[in-house]
Amino acid sequence: MAEELTLDLEELRHLHEIAKRPRILSLLTSEIRNLEKLSSETSSSARASQIPAPISTGTTVSPVIKYSPLASFSWDQDNDKVKIYVSLEGVDESKIESEFKPNSFDVKFHDIQGKNYRCAIVKLHKEIVPEKCKVFVKPKRVIITLVKASKVNWLDLNFKEDKLKPTMDKEKDPMAGIMDLMKNMYEDGDEEMKKTIAKAWTDARTGKTADPLSSYR
Repeated sequence: MAEELTLDLEELRHLHEIAKRPRILSLLTSEIRNLEKLSSETSSSARASQIPAPISTGTTVSPVIKYSPLASFSWDQDNDKVKIYVSLEGVDESKIESEFKPNSFDVKFHDIQGKNYRCAIVKLHKEIVPEKCKVFVKPKRVIITLVKASKVNWLDLNFKEDKLKPTMDKEKDPMAGIMDLMKNMYEDGDEEMKKTIAKAWTDARTGKTADPLSSYR
């Protein structure tokens, strides 16, 4: 059909060139415009029919991945690094997802004998250097290497507030911070420590000593 329209247009344009009378020219002009419009619509329809219709797949929902708890892991450290040893066999390095941040890390192990595992700490004891941290896969275990931001000894992997550090509040009674320190020492101490602190408190209340920490000096 498109080819026929093209031939009709060429003939009408040729007639338009040789026509003399105004009425004939007007009729030819009108018909040329109609055919041009029809030709344009036909071309658009032909192009549209060549475009494949999109395949509707419906809404896809990603399945929720479940993780099993790790059977065991251990850790050690030197001045520069902390190494976490995870006991896992058959780990595929290409199926590990790891994310390191200054104060946390999250390492996921996928498809290990049909299970997924995860080793993560949301707040580390001290800061690390994320871009230098790595995961190494061994035949029977995985080693997560955390690079320390500062060369200090870690007391634990997880962050813990230092209970032995007294609170220094200028608006607070100066002795209150010392008493808080003694309470923390009492809670964490052994029986001998508790007896010594209890005696110091008793002596302080009865006026035998003005300094509740004198027995430690």
